[in-house]
Amino acid sequence: MRAMRPLRIAVLAAALTTMSTAVAQGAAPPAEAASSAPSVSAASTICNAYCDARDPALSTTDRQPVSTSVNSRSIVLHFDDTDAMAWASIDNGGAGDEVWLDRSMDGGRTWSDGSKLGDTSVPSGSGGWRTLMYNVDDWNNEGVGAVRACGQASGSSGIACTSWARTTWNAWSRGTAAATALMMSYDRGSKLFGGNGWWTSANALTAIIDDARISGMPSYKYAISETYDANINAQDGNFTNSYLDDTGWWGLAWVDAYDATGDSRYLNTARADADHMSDNWNDTCGGGVRWNTDGEYKNAITNELYLYLNAALHNRISGDTTYLGRANTEWSWFQNSGMINGDHMINDGLNDSCVNNGQTTWTYNQGVVLGGLTELYKATGDSGLLDTARTLADASTVKLQSGGVLREPGEGDSCTGDGPSFKGAYVRGLGKLNTQLSDHPYAADLTAWANSAYANDRNSLDQYGPHWAGGAGSSDYGCQQSVLDLLNAAG
Repeated sequence: MRAMRPLRIAVLAAALTTMSTAVAQGAAPPAEAASSAPSVSAASTICNAYCDARDPALSTTDRQPVSTSVNSRSIVLHFDDTDAMAWASIDNGGAGDEVWLDRSMDGGRTWSDGSKLGDTSVPSGSGGWRTLMYNVDDWNNEGVGAVRACGQASGSSGIACTSWARTTWNAWSRGTAAATALMMSYDRGSKLFGGNGWWTSANALTAIIDDARISGMPSYKYAISETYDANINAQDGNFTNSYLDDTGWWGLAWVDAYDATGDSRYLNTARADADHMSDNWNDTCGGGVRWNTDGEYKNAITNELYLYLNAALHNRISGDTTYLGRANTEWSWFQNSGMINGDHMINDGLNDSCVNNGQTTWTYNQGVVLGGLTELYKATGDSGLLDTARTLADASTVKLQSGGVLREPGEGDSCTGDGPSFKGAYVRGLGKLNTQLSDHPYAADLTAWANSAYANDRNSLDQYGPHWAGGAGSSDYGCQQSVLDLLNAAG
């Protein structure tokens, strides 16, 4: 198990040796090549097990995950997985050909401070050359990195770069690799995913916490306290705002954080979130929590989250009756609200006449309720709750499956916005139910979906897109969170 923390084994002599080697081997690029290459910002030297600019001859391993070519030159990215360092090489060329590394701390979106690392040129009389080794991550500053190799033929304006990749450090399995790729979107300033994602950050944090529990890798548990400390007073405080579903997502995230750490402040915040939601229960449509504080819309996701959160709190608070009472009242209202249609699918909410509005059966509406019913079963021992959950899951796993994978209704190619997080919430709930049921009836579906996504929807950086069967699409933290939830659920 590898933890992303300073190993504190580098010594000054080794650092001085590698820095001296860098000066000796780092020849300046030809003027014409430099003029056509990207602008360069001075990169800070990173020291982990070793400092940047280490001689590749000292590496005990050489994995070459990606390559490319330009003007018949071969450009290869090399990894020393043991020490989490990388170098680039160019071959089949001639004197003056240029080769370098780019390093990014946000999944290849930007690399201004890590551009043209080790930039060097093929010496006279040689057909190839290589850079020195550079660290992929910045352990001391929680930098989760990616690198690529780039090159340029002498006298040519054309530049080619490999795809982004990283070492196997904190990425030795499907789940840990996906978690590491997700952490590339964790903003070290705002302490939210994607810079300012709100409820989606609650889901991403939950996926990271779950991966730590399942994989045993604690490397990213720092995100729990950092997210909490940086945002406890944001919006309306205690992770509440005018949207009650947002509050429910955060409440469940803090229950997960409490389970992972035993820190009571997370449980207390989850209680504050549940209480805020309770304050917005009213008699419109006979009960239920309204979607936001400025309206009276009763929708499925808000009330499913309320069920789940209250049942979860009861199961963690000795002697509780309040949260169990709320969970039971919620389920009694929800199952009779009309939001569950004749196909055992859950529509978005109720119209002004308090009748099922027939709107989209989003995946997350089918999944969160499964987690809620599982928690309520644990609280009450009522096996009928599991029977109902199985009926709902049997319906959704069939109706939402297409081409051998789960698909969101109207699934698009983008990974930004709210929708890309929905499938993750679905499989998280399905996985919780599947674990509770003795025959694990949904294990085959979850495994098949995970295998398909891994084989067809993953790039060299272990970033995933929106379509688990493959196809065109972008990658971003919403899709990444969903696939991490999937990998967690599949086990």
